Amino acid sequence: MTLSIDYENKVILAPMVRIGTLPMRLLALHYGADLVYTEELIDYRLLKCQRIDNKVLGTVDFVDDDHQIVFRTCEKEKGRNILQIGTCNPERAVQVAKLVERDVAGIDVNMGCPKEFSIKGGMGAALLTQAEKVKDILTALVQSTDLPVTCKIRVLEKLADTLALGKLIESTGVKAIAVHGRTKEERPQHANRNAVIKALAGHVGIPVIANGGSGEITCYEDIERFRQATGASSVMLARQAESNCSIFSKEGKKPIDDIIEQYLIYAI
Repeated sequence: MTLSIDYENKVILAPMVRIGTLPMRLLALHYGADLVYTEELIDYRLLKCQRIDNKVLGTVDFVDDDHQIVFRTCEKEKGRNILQIGTCNPERAVQVAKLVERDVAGIDVNMGCPKEFSIKGGMGAALLTQAEKVKDILTALVQSTDLPVTCKIRVLEKLADTLALGKLIESTGVKAIAVHGRTKEERPQHANRNAVIKALAGHVGIPVIANGGSGEITCYEDIERFRQATGASSVMLARQAESNCSIFSKEGKKPIDDIIEQYLIYAI
C-alpha cells in the first residue's frame, strides 16, 4: 500500500547540508514546521550502513563501517520526516529507499545541489539536463517503494526548459516538486526567480513547493506572501530557519536564547 503525504499548504524545513540533522528537524517541528527534510545523504554512504535500534536513546541509527552515525531518526518525527538522497543511479536509489522504508515518511531526490562534489558525482544539479536519467531514477523509485517520492530542482536559464523538466518529472508519478528559484550558477545574493516558480506551478498538476525565498522572509507572515508570489502549494526554507528556527511559529519569533536552549534539549 502506497503511503501518502499531503504536500498542499505546508511550511517545510528545507534540506541543507550540515543543518538538517535530527536536533534541527525536531526543533523545526517544535516551532510549527509541518514537514522536515534531512540534509542530502549520498546513496553510497547510506548503503554501507547498518540499521540499529538504539534503545538507550530511543532512536533508529544508520551506522557505517567506521561507527559513524550517517542518519538518525526517532518517533517524534515519524510521519513527517523526508529523507533526501544524492544519487545518479536508479538501482542504488531504490536500495536506499528499501533500507529506510520503515523509518521515513518520504524520499526526495536532490536534483539541484550546485556544489562541486555533487556535480562531479553526477548528482544534484548535474541531473537538471539529463532528462532520461531523471526519468529513470524517479520512475524506479515510484514503482519500487510504497513511500511517496518527490524531487528538488533548480530553475533552468530558459523558462521553456524548466517547464519541460517539470512535466517530465510529473510524468514519473512523483507526488510533488520542490523548486529553488535560482539557476545552478546563481547564489543567495541573486534574486529568486519567483515568476519562474509561478509559471511551473501553473504548468504541472502536482504540488510545487517554493524554495529560495529566505531573503524575502523575515517573519511568519512573509512565508505566506512568498507562497502567493510564487503561486506554489507550499513553502520550504532553511537559511532563515538556521538563523532563528521559530520563523515557523505563527506566534512570532522567539528570543535566540530560548531557541538555543530548546535546541540543546533535542541535541542531548
